[in-house]
Amino acid sequence: MYNFDGMIGQLKQNPKSIVFTEGPDPRILDAASRLLKDDFLKPILLGNKEEIEAVAKENGYDITGAVIIDPANYDKMDEMVDCLCELRKKKGMTPEEARKTLAKSNYFGTMLVKMGVADCLLGGATYSTADTVRPALQIIKTKPENTIVSSCFILVRPAKDGNGNEILALADCAINLYPNEDQLVEICGETVKCGKIFGMDPKVAFLSYSTLGSGKGEDVDKMRNATAKAKEKYPELPIEGELQFDAAYCPEVGQLKAKGSKVAGYANTFIFPDINAGNIGYKLSQRLGGFDAYGPILLGLNAPINDLSRGCNGDEVYSMAIITAAQA
Repeated sequence: MYNFDGMIGQLKQNPKSIVFTEGPDPRILDAASRLLKDDFLKPILLGNKEEIEAVAKENGYDITGAVIIDPANYDKMDEMVDCLCELRKKKGMTPEEARKTLAKSNYFGTMLVKMGVADCLLGGATYSTADTVRPALQIIKTKPENTIVSSCFILVRPAKDGNGNEILALADCAINLYPNEDQLVEICGETVKCGKIFGMDPKVAFLSYSTLGSGKGEDVDKMRNATAKAKEKYPELPIEGELQFDAAYCPEVGQLKAKGSKVAGYANTFIFPDINAGNIGYKLSQRLGGFDAYGPILLGLNAPINDLSRGCNGDEVYSMAIITAAQA
């Protein structure tokens, strides 16, 4: 389990508020009660106040001090409708359509972030990833310098030498199916930023079935070209590619196949060629390597919005809430 003390310390100095779109869910209430007790992050719970309080009481969660907002009777709904209509005017959204859309807590919560009522949002305990990402793309949108939303997973396990933790960043394992060269460069930059939140000193490997020309093919060319573009865009970062995973991760292999490289054999940030490789890779690492996996952490948005697994537990909600707020 990752030690979040550093992130928590920063949040205590600069408190944030986080929207939970599924307020009545016991897992959300578990995490909210812990956040309120620890007093470094203000939870905003969406849903019917009586229902939320009843579920909290039934499960023994103290949510005293939590902000509860019911989209069904929000006092600034007219203002929110006007704002959403303005944001979606190119799509011709009418006030009636906006009001219907904002009845859904995923859209309502995202608008709270857009309007500055909250700093960030965490959803997906009962929604699909698409239902979390879609409102974010439509309302929060990508940063000016970004063209896509991407994601990464942070993997953590005790270091083999017993000194602290081994921390890896893997991307993109959840959002972009077949990123092109320029998108891979963007994914690299955003993943490095996320890794630094966890205290990582990034060493980036662009992964392939080839190491520095040992294999041929379009996919190899894509990763080699993406590496070259990333080195040009981020000259301060140690980046190598294309590399097979063993050459990226194992010092004895890396220094045999790419002698003298500062990254080969020592990489901790891995950029995958497509979602198949990324998703399989992180799950293999998690299950066979004994890593705790945090994510998918969404990257590239104007404000932090993150997605939960529908199989999550209260501990995972608590951890992802801290990560989401730390991104703010």
